[in-house]
Amino acid sequence: MFTVTVVAENTYLIRGDDSAEALLIDPGGEAPTILAQIAELNVELKAILLTHTHWDHIGAVAEIAKATGAPVYCPVKETEFLLDPKSIFFPDLDFEGYTADETVGGGEHLSLAGFEIDVVSTPGHSIGHVTYSIPAEDALFSGDVLFEGSIGRTDLPGGDHQTLLNSIAGLLETFGDETVVYPGHMGLTQLGRERATNPFLQELSK
Repeated sequence: MFTVTVVAENTYLIRGDDSAEALLIDPGGEAPTILAQIAELNVELKAILLTHTHWDHIGAVAEIAKATGAPVYCPVKETEFLLDPKSIFFPDLDFEGYTADETVGGGEHLSLAGFEIDVVSTPGHSIGHVTYSIPAEDALFSGDVLFEGSIGRTDLPGGDHQTLLNSIAGLLETFGDETVVYPGHMGLTQLGRERATNPFLQELSK
């Protein structure tokens, strides 16, 4: 896990034990650091997976994709933001946009770098947000949907509080309490812990 940018975004580089292939999730910035780690591990980057396209999750996409040749998987409703991050609501950005190689919207099953990955539609923080589930690892890469003791903001264009709560409810219904949540900000947590202690989820149990 790399914590990057001024808003402390979590970027994940994952691989199986002793695998020569890896995946990168939400490279928000500091591309040279991430590329150096890929080189040090001597792995081939098979894909870059994006949960959504807010600036702090895509800042290093173009540089890393061009350097590695890895295809970029982007939520289908947010490809325009990836292509031109400055066009909608982040006009002061100074990094390069990128054309998605593949799109996802929820319901897809991906076989990449030795992992079997289910794509789950989880809008609410952004219009096309997705979560990546790796069932064999009891892992959810939740982007900015669910955090340790908190939830994603919904005050940006495309955000909606009730839609976000519905997405989280779907995750709680689908995955077990032991499932580890790898969020876009803050520390790792588990679904059961958030179900029991997250104050923003109490209304889901009413």
